Amino acid sequence: MNSDSESLQHQCLDWLLTDNVKTKEESVECEENDGVKNLLKEATASKSSEPELGGTPQTFQLGEIPTVQDRFQAVLKRRLQIQVQDHPPLFPWETHLIEYPDFIDEPSMTLVPSWGWMVQQSQLNLPRPLPERVFRQLLEQCQALVTSSVPLGAKLVQAVENFFPNDSQALNDIAGLVLRSTYRSVNMETLPNIQSDYSDLQPRQQMALSLLAAKQLLENLTLPVSATSPVVERQWLTSVGTLNIKVEYQSLGKLTKLLVQAELPVKGTLTLRGSGTLAMTTSSTSGYLTVELGCEQLHPSYTLEVEFPEIDQQSLLFVISLTI
Repeated sequence: MNSDSESLQHQCLDWLLTDNVKTKEESVECEENDGVKNLLKEATASKSSEPELGGTPQTFQLGEIPTVQDRFQAVLKRRLQIQVQDHPPLFPWETHLIEYPDFIDEPSMTLVPSWGWMVQQSQLNLPRPLPERVFRQLLEQCQALVTSSVPLGAKLVQAVENFFPNDSQALNDIAGLVLRSTYRSVNMETLPNIQSDYSDLQPRQQMALSLLAAKQLLENLTLPVSATSPVVERQWLTSVGTLNIKVEYQSLGKLTKLLVQAELPVKGTLTLRGSGTLAMTTSSTSGYLTVELGCEQLHPSYTLEVEFPEIDQQSLLFVISLTI
């Protein structure tokens, strides 16, 4: 490449790097070759003070224009990269740069919970939903405690203490508040910021929310019947439909019977247990199932297990509390 063409290229690059490039780029034509010719023409005109008609036309060797074009594109690319680094673009809803987390633990954003028993949370009277991992662990703890004879307050603390291993005194205090207060007073006193996600709540707010959920889960899992109130019904929402359960206490002279009828949304198994006795029934389709236990004297409590293989290998455990 001759010295004249090299000088012209340097002048062209110098011109590109000046502030005038922003205004003059708008006049560059869209066609690639025409754009290069216009830039060369502007660069030549800025160098020479002689009128264009009286000057000597600048000539180029074949192959030199692509070289200038490549350098032109490289300069523009570098300037755009620097501008983007110094002033990153914003989303339409942003007024300044915001760092977003890699993931959001927010079950409300999931259309279908991945755990089948999780849907029941929508039936709980809570100011904010629990994350799925918290609800699942809480339900497992409540099922393990639902047959226990310890007082309800102790059950609540034991159900959530794994989430707050070093705050036993605070848990006991808030558990007492949950037992004594209505939902609205607990919400006003311990959950003022109910618009926040669970992970954004203060520890004592998380405790109150978890204890409220545990109390309601234990109530959902308990089916009380007696001679004066011989029938109790319960619903449990699942990802495959609604499970309907009806428990009836029947007394026929000296013979007493506990009858359980269930409407299953999918195929499943019912298992009724009590004091060494067991009754089980299985259905290969959705529909009604009935299971019963009869004896001369019923026992204070029985357990009812509902299994849905399509949902989970883990069964849902209820306790039937019988008061004579």
